[in-house]
Amino acid sequence: MIFDPPLISGQLIRRYKRFLSDIELESGEVVTAHVANPGAMLGLKDPGSKVLLSRSNNPKRKLQFSWEMIQIQKHWVGVNTLRPNQLAEEAITNGKIPELQGFSSMRREVAYGKNSRIDILLEDGHKSSFIEIKNSHLMRKKGVAEFPDSVTKRGLKHLDELATLSAKGVRAVVLIVVQREDCSTFTIAKDIDPAFGQAWERARRSGVETLCYDCSLSRTEIVINNSMQIIDTETQ
Repeated sequence: MIFDPPLISGQLIRRYKRFLSDIELESGEVVTAHVANPGAMLGLKDPGSKVLLSRSNNPKRKLQFSWEMIQIQKHWVGVNTLRPNQLAEEAITNGKIPELQGFSSMRREVAYGKNSRIDILLEDGHKSSFIEIKNSHLMRKKGVAEFPDSVTKRGLKHLDELATLSAKGVRAVVLIVVQREDCSTFTIAKDIDPAFGQAWERARRSGVETLCYDCSLSRTEIVINNSMQIIDTETQ
């Protein structure tokens, strides 16, 4: 995913009302940027941090700016939770995720289960894969990415829906996209959301596949990069 023009630098003043942030640009102008992130953003919202923004050319948008990244210990971390679906689609199309190759078509936001929509449905004849994508940007222990960073009833529902599919013999996959490049392993933050942690284990026992990839990030682009080891939460 290329940012053209490149992202705009600024300094975080504050995040508030979950979806709003005040940011001072390098010019000294203070702008209000949209925060496309419903989570707690633990460790990713300290005032004074260097951030990167994108700017929309859509005149109908109430807020022109969107907060995209924050700099943590010299590394960029993506905070826009709308990006992982786009990144995954691009990576699958470009053959960057070997586990998700061999399909002739891709559909997005396809209805399934009990009033749910799958992020990506891959199909090829009678073969299909239901792909649910989750964003990770939490790191509390050096080198270990985690999800979720707050209680997620929606995420719990998705896992149970996928487990039901898998039990019927349908291929179901959870793809974790880690929007940072300073982690080598991933695990579930079961202390933050015990119910989600239990649902994760139920889903895996039901045959749901779990994949995790990190990203390379800069002012000009984000791309899915390397496969990451998933640490089994039952052995922690």
